[in-house]
Amino acid sequence: MSVALSFVCHYLVIAGGGSGGQNAENATFGGGGAGGYRTNAGDSGGGSGAESSLLLSSGTYPIIVGAGGAVKSDGSDSTFGAITSAGGGAGGGGNVAGSVGGSGGGGGGGGGAGGAGTANQGFAGGTTGGSRGSGGGGASEVGANSTTDDGGAGGDGVSSSITGSAVTRAGGGGGASGSAGGDTGGAGGAGGGGAGESANGNNAVAGTANTGGGGGGSFTTGSKAGGSGVVIFALPPQAIATFSAGVTQTSSVVGFARVYTVTDTSTTDETVTIS
Repeated sequence: MSVALSFVCHYLVIAGGGSGGQNAENATFGGGGAGGYRTNAGDSGGGSGAESSLLLSSGTYPIIVGAGGAVKSDGSDSTFGAITSAGGGAGGGGNVAGSVGGSGGGGGGGGGAGGAGTANQGFAGGTTGGSRGSGGGGASEVGANSTTDDGGAGGDGVSSSITGSAVTRAGGGGGASGSAGGDTGGAGGAGGGGAGESANGNNAVAGTANTGGGGGGSFTTGSKAGGSGVVIFALPPQAIATFSAGVTQTSSVVGFARVYTVTDTSTTDETVTIS
């Protein structure tokens, strides 16, 4: 008779970041919110601590890496077993509010409010303080409000050392500036957030792949997509992880564990089998 085995598992699950701007044309866009950030190997997003310890029995589990939001779209959720992180909210355009998400999108220029973040995953986007786009929320802080001239900066992400070195992920996208020569777009939040468009000729920047960073907002050249998410988990070396065909992943030994970094899944039906 076979005996089911159980393994202690540490994880970091980050969803896809939201894009800059939505629902308006010829307007100043807010930055995209970062993808939701959940982990039991350090602090989670939204100002929360580590989640509960996880004991996985041998078996097959769903695994999904959320895509970054295409232009004017929210990011997609990421999933590992029963753990799901919410996609980041897209930034607002004109007086449109940013979308709710893992972290919320920044409000659009002209009065848009920041979208709310999700509890224990990320923070809200900034609210318009002038006629420029506000910053998208990050995993560790609210996106900055815009001013009369400048876009708001994206909120910073959270650092994790689950892979053996400290890496910051899930930063919010910066909001766009106005068109006057001295106006400045908001900086992308630390952790892959893309910068907003500036009047000095700097275009908006997309969120960085596999960080869940939000995309930068724009006013002329087009807002940018959010960065894709990532799923990272660590198991004891005696555990064996086998992935379905559509999973892109690497692994390495860190201390007394094998750490798997999953950077892409070709469908929403991919799996990992642990034995």
